[in-house]
Amino acid sequence: MTWTTDDNEWAPRSSGGIRTIPSRPSTVLARSALPAGLWMSVVGVLLFGTVGASAPNYNTLRTATGWLHLPPLPGALSLTATLAAIALSCLGTLLTLKAHREGWSPDPRRLFRVGALATVVLAGVTPVGSSDTASYAAYGRITALGGDPYLTTPAQLGGGYADLVGAAWRDTPSVYGPVATWWQAAAAYVGGDRPWLTISVLMFANAAAFLATGCLLLRTADDPVRAGLLWIANPLLIGLMVVGGHLDTLVACLAVCAVRLATRTAGRHHDATVGVLVGLACGVKISAALLAVGLAWPLLRSGTWRRALRQLSAAALTLAGVYSVYGSHALAPLSAATQQISRPSVWQAFDGFATASLGPGASSTVIRLLWPVLMLALAAALRHRVPADTPAAAAVTFALAFAWLLTAPWSMPWYAAFAWALAAMFHQGRATGYLVVVTAVTALFHSGGGHGWSW
Repeated sequence: MTWTTDDNEWAPRSSGGIRTIPSRPSTVLARSALPAGLWMSVVGVLLFGTVGASAPNYNTLRTATGWLHLPPLPGALSLTATLAAIALSCLGTLLTLKAHREGWSPDPRRLFRVGALATVVLAGVTPVGSSDTASYAAYGRITALGGDPYLTTPAQLGGGYADLVGAAWRDTPSVYGPVATWWQAAAAYVGGDRPWLTISVLMFANAAAFLATGCLLLRTADDPVRAGLLWIANPLLIGLMVVGGHLDTLVACLAVCAVRLATRTAGRHHDATVGVLVGLACGVKISAALLAVGLAWPLLRSGTWRRALRQLSAAALTLAGVYSVYGSHALAPLSAATQQISRPSVWQAFDGFATASLGPGASSTVIRLLWPVLMLALAAALRHRVPADTPAAAAVTFALAFAWLLTAPWSMPWYAAFAWALAAMFHQGRATGYLVVVTAVTALFHSGGGHGWSW
């Protein structure tokens, strides 16, 4: 066993590369919170898995696509089980984090093994909570057939792929970046004319990205135990990201690599690599541009503008390169997407008032101008609540990611993966607890399996 130090704190590093933190004395509070938190986490994960394996039901796709199958659940029972899974996973996460703060310090390698087992098993169920994986599969199939997913819609594709896509998205071309399109196309090449196989490939590929992110976090985070509880062994994230099968996992993985490299090393080659990682993340979802801002802003404030310029230039060149395969029309679907408002959202009431007063066109324009201002203001407030010893690049990026989740007109619970990964890397203070609650509350409003249901 060798020794290493991070932030002036000595801790042993095992031969496997995962740092272990010396155990702190357990308190009565830790012992009392722990059993309830663990049981809630286990039951929450089992409920997520049960809903997915019992497809088709109200919270999954219209047909079973996974490898694990149980008899279909009635709609009411499926909805109840999904809402209970979200609530229990939220409480379980909060209680295990509380137990860790009060002295509970399990072996992070054990957390990884438990989380990895749950991840691999639950990747074999039908996706729960939305029809996004069906949309991924349809866009991948369009690409595999030689079409352009930024011009061709799932409805135009037709067949079994289009039948699985949620009604609201059948006439919508892809809003994902070219990197996401190639990821989807690779799965579609394997699946061929079998949409269930394409979706299964996407689920297991997403699970692999989730595991890779967990491994990176446990090896590099300031507190590996906390990182394990916030990512790989987090029942809420397993339910949303693994059982949901969302691409945001890939964005989070690239963000972890970029932030870790940016906060640990310097130099032209390292800055270029950071920029390439940021560009690839934006090539998955353009919202990853927040990562570019979060990394560059502290450099500009400290006067190291050359590093910022190198990172931003590399990111821009990478993004331009991946989009050049399709052309600027690949950005067109994003414009329509920015005009939508999800529930719950701070803009719902405003939109109703502004539409009645100014008309729908003016209301949409005002919201598109105001929400970035509100996001930046909230991010500034969140940044001041992050502990001072958190690296500026990680703190600013986390604040932006969390503020975006709260203020963007269209926001889904799985969008939180970006912020979760940053919270697991470095201690973000009380904001982490708020992130748990916000993610769970948003998930309670969006668990209809792509059937058009929402509150």
